[in-house]
Amino acid sequence: MKIFSGFPSGKLDVTPLPNLFFSELVPAIDDLAELKVTLHVFWLLAHGKTPYVRACDLSADRALARSLTARDAAPEAELERALARAVERGTLLHWRAGDDALYFPNTERGRRAFEKIERESLPRDPIAPEPATTIERPNIFALYEQNIGLLTPLLAEELKEAEREYPSEWIAEAIQIAVEQNKRSWSYARKILARWKTDGRGAKTKKKSWYGDEYGKLVKR
Repeated sequence: MKIFSGFPSGKLDVTPLPNLFFSELVPAIDDLAELKVTLHVFWLLAHGKTPYVRACDLSADRALARSLTARDAAPEAELERALARAVERGTLLHWRAGDDALYFPNTERGRRAFEKIERESLPRDPIAPEPATTIERPNIFALYEQNIGLLTPLLAEELKEAEREYPSEWIAEAIQIAVEQNKRSWSYARKILARWKTDGRGAKTKKKSWYGDEYGKLVKR
């Protein structure tokens, strides 16, 4: 085992990653090569000038090749297999460009760039590429982080469970009410959902002040 000597003192370059990368994607990846390649692609994207990474650049990357030599298969074969898994999972979007291939992150910026290339119809192989798979990410995660705060793995599980139990529009509205009442917590939104499940959601429209004192009394019960 090669011992890591630690990060040096002083200012270091960093690679930003979405919180959902750790709370949703990493727990789902069960292949080490796929995880290494996925992280390496995000690293290259963060420090590069294009919204995509070329397959030829990945093949020529010595650091990536060294990280893929742990298995019996050749690094080239491992890279190809790992990229295919990342595309199948929906982490990366794949575009065939002549003899090369482009890999876009399945982020808002990556999807826009991918769609632009599709519209411009760049030269590609005669065989059309397989349709890229976009992750159908539960909006509840983004909604929570945008309105309440950092999403932990435990909270992610609770949100998934709530999504199985309640309609998505209920969850979105409960979070909105929590924000309006300055009660930015999942526990508060969860009480709203439980109350709706028991008493019904229709009562909301009966009183203009329902979001205020009247609703506060219901939640505290």
